[in-house]
Amino acid sequence: MEAGGSFGAGRAGGAFDPVAFVKQPQTILRILSWIFSIVVFGSIVNEGYVNSGSEVLHCVFNKNEDACNYGITIGVIAFFASMMFLALDIYFPQISSVKDRKKAVLLELGFSGFWTFLWFVGFCFLANQWQRTSSEGLVLNQGADAARAAIAFCFFSILSWAGMTLKALQRYRLGTDMSLFATDHLNGNPNVEPYPGYPTGSGIETRDTYQSPPFTENLGTNPKGYQLPTY
Repeated sequence: MEAGGSFGAGRAGGAFDPVAFVKQPQTILRILSWIFSIVVFGSIVNEGYVNSGSEVLHCVFNKNEDACNYGITIGVIAFFASMMFLALDIYFPQISSVKDRKKAVLLELGFSGFWTFLWFVGFCFLANQWQRTSSEGLVLNQGADAARAAIAFCFFSILSWAGMTLKALQRYRLGTDMSLFATDHLNGNPNVEPYPGYPTGSGIETRDTYQSPPFTENLGTNPKGYQLPTY
């Protein structure tokens, strides 16, 4: 983490380096997850449904429509989620609020962990249904390659999404350097100097600061309009 950084990113407003961004392990994992999701739902949609001498199409995974629907659903959602989090990674260094950065990291951590679990369930589900699939009533050569590809890339997706979960956990543990944001939040502008304090005296009083004490009139001076009596 850079000095004064927050949750794995530097100070907000820094220049974006596309080359360094693409080389980040997190970015590579997102791109791989995006590709894997395309292979999973694309294989099932294109060749995952076969017929058995009739016009009715059946799921190649033991005629279990739930298996095909599950693979398509998690694949499509993972496709859009990968693009969304990739865009969030690009925008993340521009987020100046510590709380917003923390929310973004927690969102990624929770979603990636949950989707790792769903990919694991999908891999087990599709593999189990494919194992039970027989050649009776199905033309397996039409969808065998698609089924194997979907199962294989479900397994690869488990690894990629688990990797992103670990990266999100590392970013969360990095936390933030609060000294980066203290000046901005207190003053609003780091270039503005704080207000000066009250001036303090030197502790030495001069004669000018004293006022004449009360009732110091010359007692020998007669008030105007008054004369002393003559005896």
